[in-house]
Amino acid sequence: MTKISVVREYRDRYPDFPNLKLARIIYAENKELFTSVESIRTQIRAIQGQCGNEGTIKTHKQGPRPLNPYKLPESDESTFEPYVIKAKRILGLFDIHAPYHSITALTSTLDYAKKEKPDAVILGGDLFDFHGLSRFLRDPRKKDFATELSIGCQVIEVIQKTLDCQIYFKFGNHDERYQHYLWQKLGELNGVEDFELENLIKKRVTGIKFITDKRIIKANDLNIVHGHEFASSIISPVNIARGLYLRAKANTICGHHHRSSEHTEQNIEGKIVTTWSVGCLSELHPQYMPINSWNHGFCMVDLHGSKEFEVRNKRIWKGQIL
Repeated sequence: MTKISVVREYRDRYPDFPNLKLARIIYAENKELFTSVESIRTQIRAIQGQCGNEGTIKTHKQGPRPLNPYKLPESDESTFEPYVIKAKRILGLFDIHAPYHSITALTSTLDYAKKEKPDAVILGGDLFDFHGLSRFLRDPRKKDFATELSIGCQVIEVIQKTLDCQIYFKFGNHDERYQHYLWQKLGELNGVEDFELENLIKKRVTGIKFITDKRIIKANDLNIVHGHEFASSIISPVNIARGLYLRAKANTICGHHHRSSEHTEQNIEGKIVTTWSVGCLSELHPQYMPINSWNHGFCMVDLHGSKEFEVRNKRIWKGQIL
């Protein structure tokens, strides 16, 4: 993909964003492609015909932009916009927790996925476990950070070679342990690009698109989250999907809880909303919680048109897809 095509794709996705805001988002998600935010901003202006060059092909109209008529001081307000994915078939893999991944569950999943031929894979959070960076009591016998990072990247490579499609990596709470560790223990290194988790992964695996900062993934009318985006855990006396419905109030799928479930409700206007929770692909009986109600699983999402979608929430039992 060329730089200008990437810029056009983002402008299509976020038509109302100010140029600078859009440039910052593009740079944050494509640092390997662009040298600076300002260079991206120049290309945005070019496709909108704002550079004054006769040879410029204007492909996007300049839409309305936020105004500041009272000259209020510049704000550090953060943005929280969804990450829009355009695909026809998405494989959702949640809670791999490398190096504590289940080889049996992952093998069954990849066998199934090869036949389905997805054009996108979402690693929906907690690809890594990062036990050694946990704020909880740590077992010194567990693998160190470098080993965990290496094994997790090897898992990504296997998925890439097997399915040969675009991989999106959305950070979960375990993946975020690395950034939290930097903030707490090595604050002086915060902002040094060489130490960012994205760049540590890119040195080992290429072609991955990263989704950070708890951003929601939007696939037509389906929202995809890890599950830690909410202020507190999703708890429900019925199941995880019911708790997710009470928090999201929209078609949403999550991982995080290592359990497969589904919940559907119809509102007063007759609109049906369904929520799902997806099983994990990690060990089912870890030392810190050997007795639980977890199950292995994954999901396949088919997208139709601009809004419709179909979720197949699969369970795995002893290597068998249910």
